[in-house]
This record gives sequence, C-alpha cells and structure tokens, in this order.
Amino acid sequence: MHRRSLLKGTFSGAMLAAVPLSALLPASASAATTRVTSLSDLQTEINRAAPGDRIVLANGTYTVPSGGAINVSGKHGTSGAPITIVAESRGGAVLNGERSFVFSNSSDIAVSGFALRQSTTLEIPANSPRIRLTRNDFRFADISGLDWVVVRGDDAKIDRNYFHDKSTEGIFVVLDGPGSTALAQRLHLFRNHFANHSFAGANGGEPIRLGVSGRALSSAHAVVEYNLFENCDGDPETISVKSSDNTIRYNTIRDSLGGIVLRHGNKTTVESNYLIGGTDGVRVYGNDHLIVNNYLSGLSGRALVIGSGTTRDHHSGETTEQRRGNDACDRAVIAHNTLVNNARTLSGESRAHEPRDVVIADNLLVGSVGSLVEMGATTGFSWQSNILWGAASNGNIPAGSHTRVDPLLQQGADGVFRLSAGSPAIGAATLASPAVADDIDGHARGAARDIGADEYTTAAPVRRPLTTTDVGPNAS
Repeated sequence: MHRRSLLKGTFSGAMLAAVPLSALLPASASAATTRVTSLSDLQTEINRAAPGDRIVLANGTYTVPSGGAINVSGKHGTSGAPITIVAESRGGAVLNGERSFVFSNSSDIAVSGFALRQSTTLEIPANSPRIRLTRNDFRFADISGLDWVVVRGDDAKIDRNYFHDKSTEGIFVVLDGPGSTALAQRLHLFRNHFANHSFAGANGGEPIRLGVSGRALSSAHAVVEYNLFENCDGDPETISVKSSDNTIRYNTIRDSLGGIVLRHGNKTTVESNYLIGGTDGVRVYGNDHLIVNNYLSGLSGRALVIGSGTTRDHHSGETTEQRRGNDACDRAVIAHNTLVNNARTLSGESRAHEPRDVVIADNLLVGSVGSLVEMGATTGFSWQSNILWGAASNGNIPAGSHTRVDPLLQQGADGVFRLSAGSPAIGAATLASPAVADDIDGHARGAARDIGADEYTTAAPVRRPLTTTDVGPNAS
C-alpha cells in the first residue's frame, strides 16, 4: 500500500532543505511525497515519478528477488527538483538480494538513507548523469573481486555514506567511464566514512580508485574532500588516483595501511589532508601536481615519496603493460607540508627515470630516526626554506636549502603538532608562486607566510582532523 500527498512549499530531509517549492519546479508542475510499504509499490511510484517527487520506503527488511532489481529507468528530475527515493529513517530500510537500485537513462535522482546489502556492483552508468547517493550504509556481500560502487555517469555525488567491513579483494568506490579511455566527469565524493577493509593482498583493496591505468591521461575533474578513512588496510593506496586534473583535499586517513597515491595521471592537487598513525603517506608520480598543506605524522612506512619511473611520461599508443608502469614525477610543487615523527620522512626511488624539476619549499620535517631526506637521483630540483629538526640526520638534502632549528611545535588536544609563539617558522616562508591562501586549519596565511602546514594563530582551527561525527549518514 502507499500514500501520496502534495508537498506544500519545501523539501524535507537531506536534499535541498528549506528551499521553496516554487523555486524548484516549473509553475505547471506539482511535487508529491509518497510512502510505500513494499518493493512492488516502490517500483510503481518510481515508474510514475515526476521532478520533485519524494518516495519514502517504510522501515523494514526487504529482499529483492533473484534476477530482479529496483529499476530507475527513463526517469528525469531536474537540478533544482530531483526525484528522491528515501528510507523512512536513516538505515531503517534494509535492502537484501543480488541487486538494489539499477539506473538506466535517468538523471537528477537521489537515493538516500538505505542499508544496502547486495551481492553485485551498484553502477551509475554513463547514460545517467547527476545521480546522488547520500546517507546510505554500504555493506555488500564479502565477495572477492566485487567492487561496490562504480561511477560512469557525469556529475555524480556520493556523500555522507558509510562504507565498511570488507575482508576480500574489491574496491568501495571506483571512478570509471564510457569507452576505453574516457572518464566520468566531476564526481564529488564528500563526508563519507570508509572503515575496516582488511583484505591482506598486495593490490586491489582500495577504498577509492579514481580511474585506471588505460584512462590515466584523461581528465576527471573529481573532487574528494572531507572523507574519513579508518583501518583501511586492503591496499597500500587508500585514495588511488589513476586519472588527471583531480582535487584531493581536507580528508583524514587514520590508522590505515594506505595513503594518497598519484599513481598515474597529471595535474592533481593534494591539499590539507591529515594522514595520522598508519603506514604510508603520499606518493607522487606523473607531472605538474601540487602537494600543499598536508600533515603526515606517526607513519611507520614512507611518509612522502617523490617517485621515479619506468618511463619519463605516459603517452597514447602505449601497450597495456607499459601503461601500468610508473611515470616519473616531473614539475611537482611540494610546499607547506608538515611531516612529524615518521619512520621515513622524505624519500625517492631508484627506477630508470629520475624525477625532474620538482620544487620542495617551505616544508617542516621533524623526526627522531634515520634520515629526514633520502632522495635517489634527481634532476633540476629546487629546494628552499625548509626547516629540519630532531635526532634524525639531515640525509642528502642539498646544502643551503634548509635551516636546522627547533620549530617549537606544540601538540594540541586533537593530537596535531602546530607552531607555538616564537617559532622560527613564523613568517619565514619564501615560495612566491603558486599562492597558498590558507593553511591546513583553514586560517588565512596573509602576506608573511609560515613554514609548514600550520599558520600560527591563537584562533581555533576552522578545520581539524575528522572524526566519526563529521562524516557518514548522520553528518550535517
């Protein structure tokens, strides 16, 4: 059974709260909220849904029949009035079975609040742009090789979801695309919680993979921000980037094997991320990346790696095997990062093609073991205004590129080491370009910038390492 009622002026829930209906719909359209209590009625309401309609599935446990699906086919909301399919309460409607929602030739659809327990991939296909998955709980069947969500449609949003508990090979979220080289455009992944991936293999258990080797030279323009990763041990790459022109910012990776790895592709920004207490930090391959304002602390592996390559630059016409190789890091800018108490701080590699023309400026490197800098062969590097400190030796950082001085770090209640009053890092940054407008905490840097990820101030941070209250289905 179902109940249908006219909305009287606003959308409720996570989507477009408090926006007047008149601002969302054409004058001739009407929008309705419908409550249903069975999958058959849910399908009926989806089939007749119009822009702005909101379909609510009552709480309960539902099993999609074998071979069946909840089909969203040929349905189109609008950017201001999406069709919303929502659970009565967050996590209250549990969907079991091989499949849940299957999209085809649809747009401006939002799916919210479900506990999804299926045993096959949930795909956003190339013919379905502007699909949003929000406030859902993802725990698919623990099947080896099963990727949970694969995005091929443009302008998808995946936000405030909980992806958790996988012990086999497979990826939580994959960005892919149509054809053999294209990528879905402008994926926005934000405020999600990724946790407890315990696959013990060497590859194939990433929480997020943006692209794949064969598509790496294509631009995706994806934004991955404000996500929390905890105990993500399924792969050495927590955020694996195999595409170009992406932004990875404001994320927290805690107690995880993997780090942020620009494995293939060019021109990606990695900005203001916290990587704390895990194994690996940031590894950089490819050209023209910006690595700025990141905080890497307590990592037992390599904190920051400027990668060498099996090739100088990837290019069209490569074989599949050649494309899988590493592309040497060229022309990256690595600035205003703070690396504290890691097993290995800043290091290189020894493949045939050395990294070239990389700028390493205004970074703060503090450690108690080994060497702070362990670079392999390099060409044309520019080093300036870095501060080194601690019992660890300087390593092979060039003379004149750094100062060895106590930066007077002070650990805050959130565990982060920041500058204290009187630090020699204050106002000592010298890199003129590119401009770095704020710091990892969200404070403006001003004209006289400080060395490291933190700009000294007595004001409370605008951004801190994320906690579970900041992400997932109940996040604001």
